[in-house]
Amino acid sequence: FKMDAGVEYSGRATEFRGYDTLALEDAKVAALYREGSSVPAIAAGEAAIVVLDKTPFYAESGGQVGDAGEIVAAGGTFVVSDTQKIQSEVFGHHGALATGRLAVGDKVVARVDAPRRARTMRNHSATHLMHKALREVLGPHVQQKGSLVDAGKTRFDFSHDAAMTDEQIRRVEAMVNAEILRNEATSARIMKFDDAVKGGAMALFGEKYGDEVRVLDIGSSRELCGGTHVARTGDIGFFKITSQGGVAAGVRRVEATTGEGALAWVQAIEDERHFVEGFYQASGEALKEKLKAEREEKRALEKELARLKSKLAASQGEDLAARAVEVKGIKVLAAALDGADAKTLRETLDKLKDKLKSAAIVLGSTDGGKVSLIAGVTADLTTKLKAGELVNFVAQQVGGKGGGRPDMAQAGGTEPAKVPAALDSVRQWVEQRL
Repeated sequence: FKMDAGVEYSGRATEFRGYDTLALEDAKVAALYREGSSVPAIAAGEAAIVVLDKTPFYAESGGQVGDAGEIVAAGGTFVVSDTQKIQSEVFGHHGALATGRLAVGDKVVARVDAPRRARTMRNHSATHLMHKALREVLGPHVQQKGSLVDAGKTRFDFSHDAAMTDEQIRRVEAMVNAEILRNEATSARIMKFDDAVKGGAMALFGEKYGDEVRVLDIGSSRELCGGTHVARTGDIGFFKITSQGGVAAGVRRVEATTGEGALAWVQAIEDERHFVEGFYQASGEALKEKLKAEREEKRALEKELARLKSKLAASQGEDLAARAVEVKGIKVLAAALDGADAKTLRETLDKLKDKLKSAAIVLGSTDGGKVSLIAGVTADLTTKLKAGELVNFVAQQVGGKGGGRPDMAQAGGTEPAKVPAALDSVRQWVEQRL
């Protein structure tokens, strides 16, 4: 958990009742804080932290986010947006007073946002089942490296050195949903740490535990956990993995959702499928065949476009050669080749070097806000002129840089408007080096 920095509290620990109830009728305000300082009371509109003698609100810990809800006094209502720990056993209810006045010593009703808690509990319980399934599908090397559980999702980081395959994801989903369908009761008990571990409870690597721990049994999973959970596995409803990715070397991240969240995710995917089916006027195998045919057609068109670009470059190369100027016995050519990609620039450069025999050449093209440059120097001149230095000289004038071999080098830039002036400077650069 993370503790509120700068908030000093010397009173009694908060009595947490949130495992058994979501509302307390007889809580009492033990302390109030405004902007980090203790205050005797707060007024409507003021943001504050409220400490109660006892609370049903879960404070963020073990990857599970803090509860939200409301604290209602005779004289006002405080809206709780988050619950964090001020100290390891002292809960701070963050929020703002919506109406009236709230003072230290006031008797209050503390009421957790029940739908939000229920969604969070479903996701948290599913995390335990997913952790167990990941170890069975991927191997016992899987260790939890971090987690975040809120009302919308569970995000779980674990040790593994490769992306999960589609088949592995489906196996994990199938195992978790099978546990949900069995609808077994969950149970939590307080045990000595050593006894819990001997009894098969999984302790998280790097986590600090006291002499006594809370052992949670959910389906076939047994872990040490202080979080809030469903009463039966069936309460989770439905489990769906929504994404996976890499976090660091040897650490993977998977996100999943449950209940209404999983249903909403599936329905969104279904909406996308219906859009594609409507767009192509096909479904099922017919849609697959249409998509394959379109991909093949796209590849054929790209191949034909590349052929035409190459042909155009060859004809432009013939025209460009006539624009070369002679500088101290060698040919110098600096020109823009409209619409040419990097491949076309290279092919044109090679043709021009063959045609001009002894030359220094710079070609440039623009595409939107990007500039592509290529420079070439024939073999007989590379002791005096370096293509890498030449292309870098031009690139610096168009907001870029580059380099390469003495006979051929490439560069990029970000200022297309400066390309004509940069190309015009090539002749002088060559003259100074001959």
